[in-house]
Amino acid sequence: MTEHSERYDVGGVLLERPFQLRRLGHFLFQSEHIREFHDFYINLLGFQLTDEIDMGHRMKPEVASTIDDTRLYFSRYGGDHHAFIFSSANMSKARGRVFPPKVTVGQISWIVGSLKEVVEGEEWLARQSMEISKSGRDTPGSNYHTYVLDPFGHPNEILYGMEQIGWDGRSKPEEIWRPFKEAAPLPQIPEYQEVQEGMKRGVDMESGYRHTETLPFDYDVDGVKLPRPFKITAIGPVRLMVPDMEKALHFYCYGLGFKITEEVEWNGHRCYFLRAKSDHHDLALYPEAIGAELGLSDHSYCMSFGCRVYNYRQLRDAIAFLEGKGVEIRYLPKELTPGMDYTAFAVDPDGHLVQLYCYMEQIGWDGRPRPPDQRRNVDLGNWPETLEEASDQIGSETFMGPWM
Repeated sequence: MTEHSERYDVGGVLLERPFQLRRLGHFLFQSEHIREFHDFYINLLGFQLTDEIDMGHRMKPEVASTIDDTRLYFSRYGGDHHAFIFSSANMSKARGRVFPPKVTVGQISWIVGSLKEVVEGEEWLARQSMEISKSGRDTPGSNYHTYVLDPFGHPNEILYGMEQIGWDGRSKPEEIWRPFKEAAPLPQIPEYQEVQEGMKRGVDMESGYRHTETLPFDYDVDGVKLPRPFKITAIGPVRLMVPDMEKALHFYCYGLGFKITEEVEWNGHRCYFLRAKSDHHDLALYPEAIGAELGLSDHSYCMSFGCRVYNYRQLRDAIAFLEGKGVEIRYLPKELTPGMDYTAFAVDPDGHLVQLYCYMEQIGWDGRPRPPDQRRNVDLGNWPETLEEASDQIGSETFMGPWM
């Protein structure tokens, strides 16, 4: 892939693009089994709802009445207003948002460092002849963004300014939302002023949505009483099976700026593992044909969506908890998840895989992954009670704040 010759000043550092992806921000699935989906991701995995937006008023009554659930669900694991969004696939169809076959992912959202990166990033992506689907500022969540479609129809968002949920667990009141339907003119006022102006207008700052937990707080999780024996502390990586690897690599590497950390050949399939910053990979690309060989559902290009739990003990407990609730757990060949060791995949109600793990290899200043012969020897059929510490076991971003 050809490198860009021009350089851009991004916060005083010269880069190939006027933006730099930092990490996965949030992810959206469209579900064919929305009620079961809600139970799986909220009640079992423990994502907390931050807003429910009923889209029924945007449709004709006779159309809305045919949809199993007209709500768009926003949920979080930490301070970001939302990390996981889900909605009924029937609602997208009714609203005229027809996605290509096998695209069940409504968006893959990547955080950048500033509003300027979003605005100048949109201009740059358009000059690369990439398809911009929308720009502006969505609500709820209040993040500024631009969306660009990958060659297969997956919307990829670059975003700045995600609303943060604080100690009271409430989202921002709707009365102070300030949406944009196009790229925001620069500069914009900060959120502080938006809140101040709302307070002057007498907006009830305690009127935002607050999650209601339905399970008892029965588990002692490393000293904290929680409704589940584990805590999700990060999301990603995303794994996609693609019909054209060359087009996929061009879009994600040349376009969005991912770097290839590692290539793996498994049973004749060439697989690529891409990173934004220091995690071994934030995105993995596999040939579409690998799905049938692994016995995966053929309804989606998405192989899996990752959920990281806090530590190895919690990982073991999460698997036991989900199995006890009747969730199918699968194990994929370890060669397909380099940079990770013990990991399992829970099958969601639509047949997507949710990867459960607690460790991701960190890439240092030289940009090289750990040699395969220096990685932990993993036997997925025999999980030990405890593990010896890896040198980068606690090297990635630490989860800040209380677990719930």
